[in-house]
Formats: sequence, C-alpha cells, structure tokens
Amino acid sequence: MGIKAILTDIEGTTTSLSFVKDVLFPYADQYMHEFVVAHRTDPAVAKLVDDVRMEVGKPNLSLLEAIAQLREWIAEDKKITPLKAIQGLMWEEGYRKGAFTGHVYEDAVRNLRLWHQQGLSLFVYSSGSVHAQKLLFGYSDAGDMTPLFSGYFDTHIGHKREAQAYQRIVVEVGLPADNILFLSDIREELDAARQAGLKTCCLVRENQPTDGLQHPWVTSFDTIDTSRV
Repeated sequence: MGIKAILTDIEGTTTSLSFVKDVLFPYADQYMHEFVVAHRTDPAVAKLVDDVRMEVGKPNLSLLEAIAQLREWIAEDKKITPLKAIQGLMWEEGYRKGAFTGHVYEDAVRNLRLWHQQGLSLFVYSSGSVHAQKLLFGYSDAGDMTPLFSGYFDTHIGHKREAQAYQRIVVEVGLPADNILFLSDIREELDAARQAGLKTCCLVRENQPTDGLQHPWVTSFDTIDTSRV
C-alpha cells in the first residue's frame, strides 16, 4: 500500500535547532520566575508545580524551589513533562505577544503542504508538549499550519527512544506500521521507530555525521520520495 501517513519530529527536522535552543529555551528561562509567580493560583500552573514536587519526590518543595528546579531542568535540557507543559504555557504568551514566530524550514512547509494535498495524513511527535507543538505551527513563519495535521504526540505517549511509544502511535493513527514514515534527525529515535515497524528517514540538517547510519537520509524534505521509502 505504500506510505499513507507521515510522523515528523520538530527540532532538527522541521525546525532549526537554533530556534529552540536560542529563542524558546532562553525565553522560558528568563521569564520562568515571573510567569510562575504571576500564575501561581491558576489551576493549570498550580497542578504543574505540584507535578514538579512529585517528580523530585519532595511534596513540601516551596514555590521558589520549584521554579529553581524548572530552570535547572532547562539548563540540563531535560525532557520532563511538567517542564514541557509550563514552557508551552509560557511560549503561548510569547507567540501571542509577537515576541517570536515559529521557525519552520521552507522545504518542510512546501512538502508538508504537498503531502497534505496528496491525501497523506500528517502527525507530529516531539518531546515538547502537544500545546507547544500546536503553537509553533499555529504561529509559524509561514502562517497557521495546524490545518495540515491530523494529530500530535508528546512524551505522554512514551519516550521517543522506546519502541513501545511508536507502537502506541501506530494504534492511534490506525494504519499498519509499515504505512507510516517517521522523520527525525536522531538515530536512537529512528531505531526505536523501525523496531516498531515504521518506515524511517533521517534528516541531516546541520552537518551531523552519517557514518554508520542505518536509515535512509536526506538533507531536505524536497528529496524525500514517499513512493520509494
């Protein structure tokens, strides 16, 4: 039957690593204290602060200690669910204020639109929260791209380097695994997806080495041929 759906990573695949590391992360770090203190009584933020306490096993962690922990996780680039959720809420404010727009490579924009027109179902899987994913594509440099996508997945469905996560995604997508193409720049993610039966393709965006790479690879979405994967 060939490829019927495409599951794509964001950072390093559709979007420059520098946008995430040099724009989004510093923004969250700079305004974390201000945001959490200002919204500490909001139910969503209060719950996420409690989730931080649970994550570190310290139910009596103060608000300021929780903020310090969140900033430490940012510095360590931790993929921890409550951090990603709070970052998503913060980035929403940033997008709405016009502090930045979501970077998406032109070749990704072009081909995501083409694949959508061709009837392929498009999905996103990123360690960033689903909320953050929708914001990036909703406020992208190319305008609102969210109508292109049929669904979004984050770490709630599992870790990106574990085959079980992709098995769960296959169930959610509702297609045989080998009808789904996964795009990423991370070998371990591609390995896990292939173990789950998905087709894979590595995006080599920023001169990462390809020695020993066991997956087809391209430098641009323009050279992905879904009929030959």
